[in-house]
Amino acid sequence: MSGPDYTPAIERIVGEGTERIEGEDVVLWFDGSRCIHARYCVTGAPKTFLANVEGDWLYPDKTDAEHLVHIAKQCPSGAIQIERRDDGPDEVPPQVNTARIYENGPYAVNAEIILDGQPAGTRRVLCRCGLSSEKPYCDGSHKGDAEGGVEPFAASGEPVTRDMTALDVRGGPLRIDPQMDGPLMVSGPLEILTGTGRGVERTQTCRLCRCGASANKPFCDGSHARIGFRTEPPQRF
Repeated sequence: MSGPDYTPAIERIVGEGTERIEGEDVVLWFDGSRCIHARYCVTGAPKTFLANVEGDWLYPDKTDAEHLVHIAKQCPSGAIQIERRDDGPDEVPPQVNTARIYENGPYAVNAEIILDGQPAGTRRVLCRCGLSSEKPYCDGSHKGDAEGGVEPFAASGEPVTRDMTALDVRGGPLRIDPQMDGPLMVSGPLEILTGTGRGVERTQTCRLCRCGASANKPFCDGSHARIGFRTEPPQRF
């Protein structure tokens, strides 16, 4: 990419699935293996994230640093990370831990995440259809495979509201422990929200379904045992 509208970044490093672009005010990281194509980036900062182009497509200096940090925080999977070079604050964990339920799709968790005993950043998208090949992470398998005869995952993003009693503490570390051949065991303050932001439950502990078969989604009802659900240990942090 060349021309007056697209000044090259200071340093551009492309690794396996990851790009690091060093701009004047920020360092922009993009991990393609995490991306679920939520499109907050290409719609919120179109001069920095160029859609549908070949070759270089990330230009951190084309967007104000503060706005770029805001856009990064909207990325549900953590595929976009920002390091400040202008003495501005880096991203910090949210004051309220949340898990949003995507219609026919995964969970988007925003918290100080401890996944399977390891720090895992503040933004992760976790599989709830049971089909991901990179469990506990979403890999887009919920969309189905027309050629392979796999039907798209169907599950409401708007379950009924349960207990919304206020929590004494709303932020802090959130432990998520994927159970072998079972659900996601969650401990720590968490507000479960629908895709539109309506509250489903405030809780300190819960078991979230990840086999895709529970009749009580998003919560586990033991269906993983009935259907013979199988998992593998987490492969990426």
